[in-house]
Amino acid sequence: MRWLKQGWVIGLVWAAQIAAGPAWAQQPPERVPPQIVKLPLLIDNKQVEVVTHVYKPEGEGPFPLVIFSHGRAPSRVDRARLEYPVLVGHANYWLLKGVAVVAPVRPGYGDTGGLDREDSGARWSGKVCSGDPDFARLASQAGKTVVAVHQWALQQPWVRRDRLLLEGQSVGGMTTVSVAALNLPGVIGAVNFAGGSGGNPADSPAKSCAPENLRRTYGEFGKLVKVPSLWLYAENDQYWGAEAPREWHEAFKAGGSDTQFIQTGPLAGHDGHSLLTYGGKMWSVPLDAFVRKIGLTAP
Repeated sequence: MRWLKQGWVIGLVWAAQIAAGPAWAQQPPERVPPQIVKLPLLIDNKQVEVVTHVYKPEGEGPFPLVIFSHGRAPSRVDRARLEYPVLVGHANYWLLKGVAVVAPVRPGYGDTGGLDREDSGARWSGKVCSGDPDFARLASQAGKTVVAVHQWALQQPWVRRDRLLLEGQSVGGMTTVSVAALNLPGVIGAVNFAGGSGGNPADSPAKSCAPENLRRTYGEFGKLVKVPSLWLYAENDQYWGAEAPREWHEAFKAGGSDTQFIQTGPLAGHDGHSLLTYGGKMWSVPLDAFVRKIGLTAP
């Protein structure tokens, strides 16, 4: 299954960074699997059992926490197959820093199931996209789960309530930016991996549906976000192309938010949209620097 394979691949990235030593010490350490739980979260005034992957460092904490938002597969069948809301290897990247990770499977996906709440209204017919997609609505709907997880996290004794980071990929990256605009208590930063919506790489590579709609949406978010953010995209992203993400970020930055945009070179051998999965050597340095900047792991 694609989600599982991605988890194993990214695990090799951080393992390669281990310092040289005896032969046995150079072997990849055993990766910590997630604890999979069902959280009774209140979403739209209804209790929903949300399947959630939890990773905690050893000890009692309290630990800094990353709340991770997954992407959105194009088809209902693939959304139902979502197994890993965050790559196992990427979660272990955070564990090595002493940071816990919570990654919910939002309603409409995987074992959480339920109705699809995140339809933007984008409609593709071959290479032509019709409709007037409402990306703000999509981000708001997805963000309700993140907000509910944030409320739950603040009640956990092992969570450091003043060290929370929002992170997400693709639609999850866009969702992360939208939730950052709410300026929730304890949130000190946001990381957007390849964030966007409306892509159709099979029929319309590097050109998404109504990118100007998303530019306006990001522009509104930029007026509200008060915490630093890091945006990470690859040049050969087949969902958005190279230009649209830069325009989205410029619109966001114009709102006055403290933000950094990094567009890596092409991701060799892969769609650049999979930067998080296959581009660890490209994103780990700027992400490490961002962690230091916001003091996520500071005493």
